[in-house]
Amino acid sequence: MVFNGFQKLTLLDYPGKVACTLFLAGCNFRCPFCHNASLVTEIDNSYQVSDTEVLAYLKKRTGVLEGVCVTGGEPLLRDDLGDFLKEVKALGYSVKLDTNGSFPKKLEALIKEGLVDYVAMDIKNCKEKYGLTVGVKDFDITPIEKSVELLKSGIIPYEFRTTIVSEFHQMEDMPKIGQWIQGSAPYFLQNFVDSGNLIQGNLHGYDKEFLENLAENVRAFVPNAEIRGI
Repeated sequence: MVFNGFQKLTLLDYPGKVACTLFLAGCNFRCPFCHNASLVTEIDNSYQVSDTEVLAYLKKRTGVLEGVCVTGGEPLLRDDLGDFLKEVKALGYSVKLDTNGSFPKKLEALIKEGLVDYVAMDIKNCKEKYGLTVGVKDFDITPIEKSVELLKSGIIPYEFRTTIVSEFHQMEDMPKIGQWIQGSAPYFLQNFVDSGNLIQGNLHGYDKEFLENLAENVRAFVPNAEIRGI
C-alpha cells in the first residue's frame, strides 16, 4: 500500500490522542469544495510513502504516538486497507478512520474485526442536495443512509461532520440534516476554508455569527452540535 501524504504528528485529528495522519489517494466523490484535489482529481504522485516505511516509523514511535488517522480521498476504496490496519493494531495503536460513508459493508467489516476504534463520517448535506454537493449526478444515497444507521447503533465511537459552504448549505438545509442524524454522537459544523487546492474555485464560507445560527437550527434535533475550527 502506498500513501500520498504522511503527517507524522497531529494533536488535532484524533480526539484526545497524539497521532499521525495518513492520506490515501482516490475518491468516488467530486465535491467541488474538496480541499484535497491532489488526492482526488489531480493525484500528485511526487510524494509517496510505502506501508513498510510507515510501519517502521510507527515501531520507532511506540510509547510516544497513541493513534493513527487514515484519511483521503476515500480510504475504503482500498481493498487492502484491512491488511495494513491489522499491522497497525498489532503495534498497539488506536485507529481513526475518516470516510464519506459510501461503503457501509466495508466499514462494518473493519469495525467488527476490531481494526477501527473511531470513525469520523462526513454528512455532506441534506438528502435532497446530496448529489449536487458531492458532484455526482443521480447519486444513490442509500449507502450513506446505511452507514449513518450503522454508526448511530453505537457499534463504535464516532462523529458526524459537515463542511459548510455558502454556495451549497443554506439555513433551511440544517433542520433536515438534524432530523436525519437525530440521536447521533457529536456533530460538528466546519466552516469552509479555501486551501488553494480545490476541485472548483470561487467558493466561500460563512461568518461566525451565521455559522452559529446554522448550528442553532440543528440543535433542535442534535443538541450537541458544535462549530469546529473557529
